[in-house]
Amino acid sequence: MSNDPPSREQNYLGTSTSLLFLRDYAREIEATDKLSQEDLRPVLMGLFGEIGGIMAAVKKSHREDSAYLEYQQRALEEEFGDALWYFTALCRRLGVGVDRVFSKAIKQSEYGEIIAANDHLDYPVSNVLSFNVPPPLDETLLRLGEEAAALLKITTANDQTPDLLGAFVKCYLQALRAARVNFSTMIKGNIKKVKGRFLDPNKSTLPIFDSAFPEEESLPQNFEIRITRRKSGQSYLQWNNVFIGEPLTDNIRDPDAYRFHDVFHFAHAAILHWSPVFRALIKQKRKSDPKIDEAQDGGRAIVVEEGLTAWLFSRAKQLRFFDGYNSVSFDLLKTVQQFVRGYEVEACPLGLWETAILEGYRVFREVRKNEGGIVVGNRKDRTIKYKATRPEQK
Repeated sequence: MSNDPPSREQNYLGTSTSLLFLRDYAREIEATDKLSQEDLRPVLMGLFGEIGGIMAAVKKSHREDSAYLEYQQRALEEEFGDALWYFTALCRRLGVGVDRVFSKAIKQSEYGEIIAANDHLDYPVSNVLSFNVPPPLDETLLRLGEEAAALLKITTANDQTPDLLGAFVKCYLQALRAARVNFSTMIKGNIKKVKGRFLDPNKSTLPIFDSAFPEEESLPQNFEIRITRRKSGQSYLQWNNVFIGEPLTDNIRDPDAYRFHDVFHFAHAAILHWSPVFRALIKQKRKSDPKIDEAQDGGRAIVVEEGLTAWLFSRAKQLRFFDGYNSVSFDLLKTVQQFVRGYEVEACPLGLWETAILEGYRVFREVRKNEGGIVVGNRKDRTIKYKATRPEQK
């Protein structure tokens, strides 16, 4: 008789229950797996790389001591989550349920256990397992690296595969315990990250940060910003035939068209529904709520957006301003996520950030080529477009 939960399944991920089934995790992330289903090499190399990432995070803690500890824990959660993603992808290709591999590995290991009540109506009792003695972190990670290297030998499912998978899982769980990483928190974070990065967002569920505010405190639903360049080389902005902001130059020795960088703020406003810089330009901050006005629309938020824009621009220059690109690197998007942590826009999935970046630079390239033009934003459709200026308007 099967020990699985009843076939009348409920997805407990993201609900109030404390249970997180590994097979539910595997089902939740399956659509994010865009790698070849026939080729194991990208998955195996990805898994090995993520284990290296875990080791790198711990190495930095040795080098930087307490200065790195808080960041280390977030980094470890992310790296452990990514390693689980690749391991689950490997199990999928081998035709093995990841929950089965974990179950078998646990039964073959030495654990202390306690019995606990939970809120699953069909399975009201949980057997909570843990290692009796916390293993040394460095030693455990070295073993984890060895087990990950052993998995590289797998070319197809064979008699040795279950043992190799089980040995990895046993060491992975030991490393989780030694690193003091919360397994449940890590899994939830990984689901949010990979779904936000690799799945097209459902526009109806995306955040709208000013929906509860009056029109005069909201970013405009539709807007057209005219950008012109004077003989002085300065860039000017007009909204509803009114000049906004200050004239801009590139502010750098070698001209690079940064004077048109406000395009990126307009992309943020249209696609992410967020831009403290644009709010300040058109004087539509949410002043009816002093806390929102200070924390989300104030000077610090403006500096964060400007700093992020300048950093992205420096990277984009090395990539031909994303000309010919249809995606943005995961590492770059994760840095963006770190930039905006603590601000409302962190609720936007990475895939939406990718759209804002690529579309913003698409319009920027047009503005740069034509030394100006009209930027058209549509918040309902979350789009930004370029419209050429008529000769008599230049």
